[in-house]
Formats: sequence, structure tokens, C-alpha cells
Amino acid sequence: MAKIIHISTPYITLGQLLKLVGVIDTGGQAKWFLAEHDVLVNGQTENRRGRKLYPGDVIEIDGFGQVKIAAQS
Repeated sequence: MAKIIHISTPYITLGQLLKLVGVIDTGGQAKWFLAEHDVLVNGQTENRRGRKLYPGDVIEIDGFGQVKIAAQS
């Protein structure tokens, strides 16, 4: 079961998402985390912390699970 994150902006970056869901404590840890762990965005391996995530995107984080981005209603 995917965790759903609602955003009120057009997009959120992958680094912001990792911090928001509690995978990392600071934005500076994102680069290290992405180098050490598999993160998939819509089934594709992603290692850019600045990758823009939009409503409908599905992110799979190694050791954490699946997160889906949804627009704030």
C-alpha cells in the first residue's frame, strides 16, 4: 500500500520528498541517500535530488516503500 503525499504546489523535488516522508533528516543528505539506495520514479531509477515530482508520480524507495504524489484538494 502506497503512502500518499498531498502537495499544494505544482511539483515537489525528490530531495524534498525524502525529507518530508522522514527518510532523511536534512536536504543535504539527499545526494548521499540517492547514491547509496535505489529510488525509482515511475519505474525508472532516479538519482537526481532535484528531480521534479508531479501529482500522479509513484516513487519506490528502497527500504521504505512506495509513495504516491497527489494534488491538494
